[in-house]
This record gives sequence, structure tokens and C-alpha cells, in this order.
Amino acid sequence: MATALHLRSRLPQTAFAFRGYNVKNLGRTAELLAHPVYGPVVARYLGRASAVCSSVLGRRVDLERRVREGRESTLETFGEDIGLIMSVELAQVELLRDYFGVDYSAARVGLGYSLGEVTALCASGVYQMEDVLLPLVTLAPDCAALAHDVTMGVVFSRGPELDLERVRQLCLEINLQGRGVIAMSSHLSPNTVLVLGQQDTVDRFKRRLGDVVGGHANLRKNPDRWPPLHTPILWERNVPNRAGVLMHTVPGGMQPPDPPVLSLVTADAGYTAYNSREILHRWLDSHQRLWEVINELLQGGIELVMHVGPDPNLIPATFKRLSDNVRQQLSGSSLNSLGLRAMSGLARRAWLAKLLSARAALLRAPFVEHVILEEWLLEQQV
Repeated sequence: MATALHLRSRLPQTAFAFRGYNVKNLGRTAELLAHPVYGPVVARYLGRASAVCSSVLGRRVDLERRVREGRESTLETFGEDIGLIMSVELAQVELLRDYFGVDYSAARVGLGYSLGEVTALCASGVYQMEDVLLPLVTLAPDCAALAHDVTMGVVFSRGPELDLERVRQLCLEINLQGRGVIAMSSHLSPNTVLVLGQQDTVDRFKRRLGDVVGGHANLRKNPDRWPPLHTPILWERNVPNRAGVLMHTVPGGMQPPDPPVLSLVTADAGYTAYNSREILHRWLDSHQRLWEVINELLQGGIELVMHVGPDPNLIPATFKRLSDNVRQQLSGSSLNSLGLRAMSGLARRAWLAKLLSARAALLRAPFVEHVILEEWLLEQQV
């Protein structure tokens, strides 16, 4: 188990990754809330988020009580789920700093999947939590209402990389039929993307997938309903532009993030002292470029990823799949694998990693350390 001293020493090569919305959002928050030392901090953040949610949604929201009672998420709770996730993430970062001296501001970079990117901006000092929660919670009911006929499809290839342009083209051809909209919402890896589609668009996409993308591709439907964030389905209720209007008067957003935040909209550390509103406007209906950001982390010499939030799963799982694939390749018996095995020792040296090509930087994946913050906090003697 990593010590606090170890985490502090690794901060210059650490990325903090904030999780986004999922169908389960409690994680181990109840344990943190019941903790004799951590509990008051977690309760304070939950109370701040509850006040915003209550004011915007027009009903009493008590996130602390909900956590204690173990009530998980539904589409009806989407608005308060946003407050729950963001407040718990910021509480975890504060606990790490105040009780163990591991300061997020000293990290190399922050990033976040979906809602996590907004939390990263708050942790980096660009906005206050209450201020950005206001537009997010205001528009959450419309986002959740659009989910009533939306299905998620996981598109994956067992062979070569997916051709993203062909995926987009197939989505557009289905949209032209006028019976629902489908779009890519996330690029998770070279061979995996997520699509969200209305009505039976995901089924129609699957039927044509082999002809358009190739026989190596397949699609698995997710059984849950998902608010169609990061797709143009939000245009139906004019969500992105309404968010842009609300963002005009949100306080903050006039300083660069510290540490820098890698955006899954731009796939780089593109936030400046004044452009966060523009990027967040695009964030609503632009697909998440997770794979490009992971590649950026590996090329940049990141040695440790701190996963923040309740039960973070998507980013850790993506890293694990990549690491497993690299390890399998390194352990092969072909001449190509022998070459990769010889290079793997070099990939551990940060100075040389910068000289490697973008593809070779992937060899670093098995050597990146990962810490699930909520688990680490609960394992410590305070």
C-alpha cells in the first residue's frame, strides 16, 4: 500500500482523474461519512451540494441522508447525482491534502471523464462548486427526460483499430432516416467507442456495422438508460445553448487551472485564463476523447494516477485493459514481442520516454501506478 510520503514524492509525476456519472454513484461514501475524522468534511460538502440542488429543483434534497440510507441513483435523481458526485470528489481531495499533506495543486495535471472534468476545474481553482452546479442541476431534468428512449451501445473490435470516420458516417446515415438520432459519445480506446441512440437506432447501427466498419467489429447493448450527454441528442431541448447562456453569469472562469486540466473535449491542456466557458459549452455535445488523453498522459511521463470519486471504474478499467494488452504482447514469443520486451526497460526511464514515438509510449502503461483514493483513505490510520 502506498504511503503518504510516497504519494507526496510522486506528485510532480501524478495525474488526478475524476470520475463522471454512472448508474451507481455511492461507492464507499457511506464509510467515509461514518468515519470519525473524515465524516464532518464529507458531510459539509454534501450539505453544500444539497443546498444548491434543493434551491434549483424546488424540493428538499438531503444528500447526507441519502448516502447514509444507501439509496442509489435513478434517472429521477440525476440532478442530485451531479451534486453528490462532485461534492464527494472535492471532499476526497480536501481530506488527502489536510490529513496527509498530499496537495492536488502540486500534481502534474488533472483530468476528468464527463462530469469529472467540471470537478477538476473546481479543484484547480477555476470555479466554485456551487457556481457550476447551478447550470448543471438546472438542465439535469431535461437531460434525464431525453434518456427515456436512449440506449448505449459498446462498439468494439477484436482485430484492427476502429475507423472513427466510418463510425460517424454510419451514425449520420441512420440519422438521415428521421427515426431517432444516434452519435458517438466516447472514444475509449483504439478498438472501443460508446454510442448513444434513440428508439431503435442502436439496433439499426448494429445491423449495418459489419458492412460499414468491417467484420471484425461488434456491438453490445447496455441494459441501463443514460442521459445522452456528449451527443447532439441534447439539441432537442436546446441544452448546450441554454447552458451557454447560464454560463455567462457564473462567477469565476477568469484564471488558468492550477494544476493544468487535460480536457476530454480538446484532448490537451487547452484551458487558459478565459476560455473555460467556451470549452464547457462544447463539452455538453462533443464526444469524450478519453483515448487521446490517456495517450497524452503516457507520453508526458505520468507515473501515478490518483482516481478520485465514489467507486471510479471507467478510467481504471481502460488503463487495465491497455496494460493487460501490452503485457500480453511483451510476453509473446515472436521477434516483434522480443523487440518490445527489450524496449520495455527503456520505457521506465522518464528521460528516454520523451524520445520514444507516440506508439512506443504505450509500453509505459503496465508501469503506471494506480491509487483508488476512497480505498486509500479508508485504509489509513488517522
